[in-house]
Amino acid sequence: MRSARAAGVLPAVAALLLVTAGPAPAQSAVADVCRVTDPRLAELSGLASDGRRWYALNDDDDGVLQVQVLGRDCSVVGTISGTTDPYDAEDLALAPDGTLWVSDTGDNNRSRSTVALHALSKDGTTRLHRLTYPDGPHDAEALLLDAAGVPHVVTKEALGQALVYRPVGALNEAGPTPLEQVAALSLPSTDTPGGPRESRLVTRLVTGGAMSRDGSVAALRTYTEVYLYPVVDGDLVAALGREPVRVPLPGEAQGEAIAFEPDGTLLSASEFGDGGTSSAVRSVSGAVDAATSARPSSTAPGEEAGGTSTGPGAEAARPPADPSAAGNGPEWLDRVRVALVGIGVVAVFGLALWARSRWGRGRRARG
Repeated sequence: MRSARAAGVLPAVAALLLVTAGPAPAQSAVADVCRVTDPRLAELSGLASDGRRWYALNDDDDGVLQVQVLGRDCSVVGTISGTTDPYDAEDLALAPDGTLWVSDTGDNNRSRSTVALHALSKDGTTRLHRLTYPDGPHDAEALLLDAAGVPHVVTKEALGQALVYRPVGALNEAGPTPLEQVAALSLPSTDTPGGPRESRLVTRLVTGGAMSRDGSVAALRTYTEVYLYPVVDGDLVAALGREPVRVPLPGEAQGEAIAFEPDGTLLSASEFGDGGTSSAVRSVSGAVDAATSARPSSTAPGEEAGGTSTGPGAEAARPPADPSAAGNGPEWLDRVRVALVGIGVVAVFGLALWARSRWGRGRRARG
């Protein structure tokens, strides 16, 4: 009986170790707006809004650059077709001048020598900008355009930190533009349900990004949450090093799309999911206000005006040379928890086998 109790206690301890502290969620209601049923958006991965129309990107484009124009009822009312051929388009951003930026940065096999951004005008004119990472291939599904229009690509990392890259200079259509790493993010695991495998691991994977119309808030989403970062003085990199506001987005089959309405409402959308025939576009009213109400002063704690950050934003301002070697903060805690859980699982099986052998010997002795 003692063995049975021990076998029951260890999984409970393991479950407790999996709980990872993170930003407290904002008390924001998530409401369904309408359902996307058009099969051209079965793999909806990017979303943008100009306040009148929505613009939606499908992950699987069959070799054609296309952005679907949606009415407010989620129906497709038009298509903008470009002249380039994306390899794996993943995210969409709308610039103030109306240009749609398509982030062709997906790389599940980590095999691409270059990734790309496609600048798509609403008349179909397209400019192609190829990019190269400084440290080898990455899979990335999130794009942020800062207040100056500089693109920031955020990687999707199953292990370790999500990395943020931006071009080292002006984008060049004639040849690849080198990227530089400017930030590294550690997002916590959560117990919010959703995602393709209903696993705590997927709650850490960055699957989309968006900037508010006025540039005051950046949003990064996972399959199950969105994290809102107040941006002070247009400094996106510093913002990504501060504590975000977390908004859970439960129950999305494969949530990858995120966007802001001009009034500060947040929009969220998912792929249809395995065997699905539709997905919902959902809204979170007042998302920008919720984020900016927690906005820090232009001089963050631990930094002096005109100086170098030594506070919460320091990790983003000075990314470590080897982010995987970072030995503090949530990433270190995640590794400890995983190791302890593994030990707990091994111990459970060991105790179960020991109890079974003792029980078998007892039966043979009594027989």
